[in-house]
Amino acid sequence: MASKFQVLSLTDAAADRIKAIIADADRPIAGLRVGVKNGGCAGMSYTMEYADGPNPGEDKVEDRGVTVFVDPKALLFLLGTQMDFQTSKLSSQFVFNNPNQTSACGCGESVAITPVNPEMMRAFA
Repeated sequence: MASKFQVLSLTDAAADRIKAIIADADRPIAGLRVGVKNGGCAGMSYTMEYADGPNPGEDKVEDRGVTVFVDPKALLFLLGTQMDFQTSKLSSQFVFNNPNQTSACGCGESVAITPVNPEMMRAFA
């Protein structure tokens, strides 16, 4: 039996940070919810929030000991994305290495993303 293609993957650094976020939450958390929304100078931005559990239609990604729920509206925009967590002298942040991203604004707050063709997704189901 073939396994289902995973929409999103995590680096060790991203998984460790998600584990820390969940451990520090003020209530029980099932995982993080990742999505995209319209906005910013490049057109879209990534979203993240606590998830108490899955919403209808969401993909559940279990990778490196953590759970990430992918908003169904973001599925075609995030297919093949690797989520990382990077720390520099001045900041620390989640970084999305997204093969569907076509550009980003200069401030790094928003991106342009071309959705994957739905026909291509059927090959991975």
